[in-house]
Amino acid sequence: MIWLAVVTASLGCYLLKLAGVSVPAAWLEHHAVRRVALFLPVAMLAALVATGLFDAGGRLAVDYRLLAGMAAAVVALLLRQSFLVVILVAAATTALLRALT
Repeated sequence: MIWLAVVTASLGCYLLKLAGVSVPAAWLEHHAVRRVALFLPVAMLAALVATGLFDAGGRLAVDYRLLAGMAAAVVALLLRQSFLVVILVAAATTALLRALT
């Protein structure tokens, strides 16, 4: 039964990826699509932070490693780094603290 779930999820991921590369270029150049695409990285980052702030029971569980990663991301943002650098700095800081503790 687990293989059915794995194959179904794999097929869904493949079809989603295929849909993304199959979109006509004219659609991607539309003003509304560009405007929404600018906000997607911020929304994804907010979703990652929100899911990391709660434990399995739905209670707020502030972890100092996550807070340190967020603080590092804020510093990178204040230094006007690109979004990719901000994510890498936050992830590296959090991973380093998790490895050390």
